Amino acid sequence: MNFKQLTYFIAVAEELHFGRAAERLDMAQPPLSRQIKQLEEDLGAILFNRGRSAITLTQAGERLLKRGKTILADLEDTQLEVRRLGQGAEGRLRIGFVGSATFGILPNIIRSYRANYPDVNLSLVPMNNAELHRSLVSRELDVVFARPTLKDPEFLSKHLVEEKLILALPDIVDTGTRTVAKLERLMTHHLILYPERPRPSYADMVLKAVEDAGFEAPLRIWCMDLQTALSLVAVGEGVCIVPESVANAPRKGMKFLDIEPEIARTELSVNYRLDEQGVHVKNFVNIAQKVARKSPVKKG
Repeated sequence: MNFKQLTYFIAVAEELHFGRAAERLDMAQPPLSRQIKQLEEDLGAILFNRGRSAITLTQAGERLLKRGKTILADLEDTQLEVRRLGQGAEGRLRIGFVGSATFGILPNIIRSYRANYPDVNLSLVPMNNAELHRSLVSRELDVVFARPTLKDPEFLSKHLVEEKLILALPDIVDTGTRTVAKLERLMTHHLILYPERPRPSYADMVLKAVEDAGFEAPLRIWCMDLQTALSLVAVGEGVCIVPESVANAPRKGMKFLDIEPEIARTELSVNYRLDEQGVHVKNFVNIAQKVARKSPVKKG
């Protein structure tokens, strides 16, 4: 039995008339009768009681009609589900991100994507750059937001925003009315760096920026992520150099100052595999780029 035969059978079973069923199926009656006869032979069961003036379903026919409708309904549902998956309208998307992305455009990207694709399940996982790289290589993630951009011949990277680096420091530090901090003064405080491992990481970018400006940071405190670093700043353990967007979320116990002169800029990018063929990733990256173009954050 194939789906075409099943469709023919259901039409005859519902009409209980070969002529009307043939008209409904837009075909001639003789080939329809032959198809039903062939189906009965294939199944080894008589499906219709054929009388002179009417036909009725046998018990086998009644059972096939009930089950056949379910089978065709399941097929239609499957076709719809597969089509929606193919169009990116539903399914799953696994997203990795550095912690600082949550202070910038990532929430707006997620919000915009959710508005356009409400039936796609999102899994969001915070990681440092090295973990993001490893997870993208192993296909444990579909798309990642990295800082700095991931370098790998198997990846495609799209620039989103570029931000200057600013200083997060305890609010107990007397800065008067100043809105900027001289870099040489930073060296009198512990410099809180993250992540401690694996390396290289955002911490190495910060250290290079400080060294390129002609200074060293001998007093260092290491931690594993941005949230921990900000907590250490808030309790007065030191200062931390962070992307400008981090200042978008005021935090008790700390304040933010521009660094003078500006030491470096940091880029947030969206990265995915070169061989990624899924439409979900394509749709997501397109929305991420649209949101980035509208972002008030300077793009360099």
